[in-house]
Amino acid sequence: MRLRQRFRARVSGDPTGARDWVRAIADVGDGPGWFEPDGVVWRVHGDLSTLAGGVAALLAQAAHPLALAGVEQHSAYREDPWKRLAGTARWLVVSTFGSAQLAEQEAARVRGMHSVVRGALEDGRPYAASDPALLRWVHLAFTDAFLHAQLLVGGDLRPRFGAAWPDDYVAQWARTATALGATDLPTCAAGLDEAIRELAPELSAVPDDLRAYLLSPPGLSLPERAFYATLARAGGLLTHPVLAPLAGVLGRGAGRGVVLGAVRAELKGLHLLLGSYSPSEEAARYRLGVGPAPAWAG
Repeated sequence: MRLRQRFRARVSGDPTGARDWVRAIADVGDGPGWFEPDGVVWRVHGDLSTLAGGVAALLAQAAHPLALAGVEQHSAYREDPWKRLAGTARWLVVSTFGSAQLAEQEAARVRGMHSVVRGALEDGRPYAASDPALLRWVHLAFTDAFLHAQLLVGGDLRPRFGAAWPDDYVAQWARTATALGATDLPTCAAGLDEAIRELAPELSAVPDDLRAYLLSPPGLSLPERAFYATLARAGGLLTHPVLAPLAGVLGRGAGRGVVLGAVRAELKGLHLLLGSYSPSEEAARYRLGVGPAPAWAG
């Protein structure tokens, strides 16, 4: 129980894993949200493979100089990386598991935050977080990372959803980026790969200090550092082959089985520790009347 609380406190900032926005998933609105309960988006985002996918997504997103400038100049992630992580997790879990009403409220909140994130690089190139092209890039990098985390270190979804489940995931998850203002989004896995390759000329190498920071963030205890090190190595092996050289990691390819196998074993152990569902999914199941009241609800 203590280890479970420590993990959830580290990731969410709350020992129960139920921040106010997680509790809102249970309380705000009724009925299904943007995604089918127990559908492919629920299962991908409910899988602990997202921990490795998150590392890959951050490495990939940082390869776009305009997207990187927005984060560097408008957040305090270097001082408090876990707060930044919790903020990203909020958008993910609320839009995945929340009611349609709550997901729409969350999209409006994020659009409001993006509206003030603007500036320019040293060479004069302007950026704005609300730019549909930048929103599209962040979505592409995120979707590619989480899709391949599920494929390479997550549970096998083919028995439940069929061999075409990656296409369904890409098509369905695009709804969230559209709600933020992104356009021209791929609706299948092949289209996702093509879109990333087409953007290669706009990308740059991830700064060395940022790459080191993402692969080994400060403030971890020794056990946390060991756990995160395995996730970070896996994140490097999940990275799209076009983006991997820019991020200074190996990327997807043959000969990666030992590390990815270690991650799968690590995540299985964590699954036993944490239980079948995250606090966010527990809250959604309670709202829908298909699960008991979460322990924190009392």
